[in-house]
Amino acid sequence: MLLKIQNTESVSREELEMILTTEDEAFVQELYRQARETAREYYGNQIYIRGLIEFTSYCKNNCYYCGIRCGNKNAQRYRLTTDQIMECCETGWNLGFRTFVLQGGEDPCYTDEKICQIVRQIKEKYPDCAVTLSIGEKSRESYEAYFEAGADRYLLRHETANEKHYRKLHPEEMSLSYRKNCLKILKEIGYQTGCGFMVGSPGQTIDTLYEDLMFIKELKPQMVGIGPFIPHQDTPFKAEPAGTLEMTLRLLAVIRLIQPGVLLPATTALGTIHPKGREKGVLAGANVVMPNLSPVDVRDKYKLYDNKICTGDEAAECKACMSARMKSIGYEVVTDRGDYKG
Repeated sequence: MLLKIQNTESVSREELEMILTTEDEAFVQELYRQARETAREYYGNQIYIRGLIEFTSYCKNNCYYCGIRCGNKNAQRYRLTTDQIMECCETGWNLGFRTFVLQGGEDPCYTDEKICQIVRQIKEKYPDCAVTLSIGEKSRESYEAYFEAGADRYLLRHETANEKHYRKLHPEEMSLSYRKNCLKILKEIGYQTGCGFMVGSPGQTIDTLYEDLMFIKELKPQMVGIGPFIPHQDTPFKAEPAGTLEMTLRLLAVIRLIQPGVLLPATTALGTIHPKGREKGVLAGANVVMPNLSPVDVRDKYKLYDNKICTGDEAAECKACMSARMKSIGYEVVTDRGDYKG
């Protein structure tokens, strides 16, 4: 079956169910081995690091799973100045980071003009670096402006490709069709585009996961970000069970097999639910890690979920720790923009 999936770069609903539910450990280990080998065909044993800069914890949306949702009155809010963002980039560049990921809530305070100015400043000072934006749903005009300013990549998790499931996760004023269209527009403009979803989010089923994988196949993104759902104490989903390590690893491997050249992160959330989560993610086919470059004094305030790791580490500690972790499993963290090779 795995050879068929590898050869056709597709999976059936029945095959997916078998992969996600089997207790045959030998089969699961073979799944991970094939995913690893597929990643190595494209990227060798190189792991790309992205410097994550969480620059605003304000968000106008009220998504039911998210700790920085506008309805959370307990959230600690902050905004980084352009100077602070540039300091994060300088620290990262000196440590060998060649991609900066600007991530934040959908914060109206950061106008298109302001985002473009930040992107231009980063690209002028660090022309050898890629800039990734992860700032939510915008108009085509906004996306075009950021691209013209120099942004290279854009991450926008679709969260689910199923309308009924989407309604369970998001308030009425948000729209799945609009989000899917944003992703289509990003690809049309020329961004290296990333989508993705939480594993184990409330209401998720084998059927919704199958729809997610078919949406990914149709979109053909250059990046896919998946990680376990982790509940946050100040959201409507606070009592819901977290997604599991096992399910996340199996889905990482399937995504690697059906989108062989994709850039696939082993996320912080994966490291949060298991001390070796990111290593296990790489051994299941992931090839990107995203240490945090945000100032230490704000890291604990950007809480999308509870018990987030690495909130107290300096950037240099994060980088050294990540390099050592990857070396321990036979991989090398490299100083590279880490562009898509699919």
